[in-house]
Amino acid sequence: MRGEATRQLILSAAERLFAEHGISAVPLRDIGAEAGQRNHAAVQYHFGDREALVTAIMESRGSESELERADLVAGLMLGGVAPTVADVVSAFVRPLAIHIRPDNHYLAFLSLFITEEGGYEGLTNQGVHTGASVITLRALLARLVPDVPAAVLDERWWVTLTSAVHTLARYQAAQLKRAQPVKIDVLIDDLVVYLAAGLVAPTVPGDPRVVAAD
Repeated sequence: MRGEATRQLILSAAERLFAEHGISAVPLRDIGAEAGQRNHAAVQYHFGDREALVTAIMESRGSESELERADLVAGLMLGGVAPTVADVVSAFVRPLAIHIRPDNHYLAFLSLFITEEGGYEGLTNQGVHTGASVITLRALLARLVPDVPAAVLDERWWVTLTSAVHTLARYQAAQLKRAQPVKIDVLIDDLVVYLAAGLVAPTVPGDPRVVAAD
């Protein structure tokens, strides 16, 4: 139990420091000190290295969103009403918004991380599991938008996920600076409509991905 408590302290400290200073800018020993560990090698002992620590943060926080998202996806798949593209986007965005809490720095951390990795798809390249529900949403989207070539839809989907993270992180940062952003429920509703419109937008004439699909 003490070992697990120490892991949680380290995860919390790492998430906050990474969110404030960047993933690669924070020495592991500083994370251990912030977590109240006198042993300079405490982080390495519990997590091994920086990459494993980052993955642990992703999986810990991601599982919180996944629990809520799984229920939303089940409702889309089993409900009596045919889902829309906006429903798919909403099922991704809303479970992310649960992290907008004073003691939670996950969105700022995730925003920085996907920027460093060149987009949300970089997470999978790092071996981070994005969750079965996200995969299901992508498959459902393909059925709802059959006229958009798969390669184009893939890119638009990654842009959708990335934009959602950045927008929510920016909203939370505005809150911390005592700004007066729009209420979160209004922001989410507008974000869902905006991103859904992008997914079904007409393709660009001459796009080689469209030509290849034809």
